[in-house]
Amino acid sequence: MKMTPPRLLPLAAFTALYMMAAVVGSMLQGNKEFIFYIVVMLVLIGAVMLVHRAVSLTSALLWALSIWGLLHMAGGLVPLPKGWPYNGDQAVLYSWWIIPQKLKYDQIVHAYGFGTTTLVCWHSLKFSLLRIAGLDLKPTFGLLLLSAAAGAGFGALNEVVEFIAVLTIPNTNVGGYENTGWDLVANLIGASIAAIMIRFRLKS
Repeated sequence: MKMTPPRLLPLAAFTALYMMAAVVGSMLQGNKEFIFYIVVMLVLIGAVMLVHRAVSLTSALLWALSIWGLLHMAGGLVPLPKGWPYNGDQAVLYSWWIIPQKLKYDQIVHAYGFGTTTLVCWHSLKFSLLRIAGLDLKPTFGLLLLSAAAGAGFGALNEVVEFIAVLTIPNTNVGGYENTGWDLVANLIGASIAAIMIRFRLKS
């Protein structure tokens, strides 16, 4: 069921507000890396709008995607309080060790984001086949595997974008090979949790 424009207004205002704050923060800090990511974010927001027009994403999914954007923008721009443990050269949220040497803010955002992406992939697949062929998909192992693989695949695409940032922008906070590996692991964990959630939610 398509959302009416009035229901989209709070979401649009919320997203626009934190994007404007990110633009101002990037300019004040002279953070060229995040100016690059803001451009990427604007492209992604446009892509989400096109997907929503095609498959009528739910309010919950749209809000989940917007919150992911907020977590991403905050991750690169919000400085850590003194004394908080972090990895790398930049003391920002993305570098924060939530559990020292075990779990970073970055990994939580990756798992959440690409878990959400997996939910979007499942919704898109289910909605499209219902509209085109009248098929009401069941959450079989194969279809959930396909959705999780799609979510993790988008996560791998994100790493390609980060690699482009490393090649084109000096002094990024992307991290090295090990960081990329843990990002991919977090993406897979998030996608797998999302697939399990779909299975048990629809089964119940």
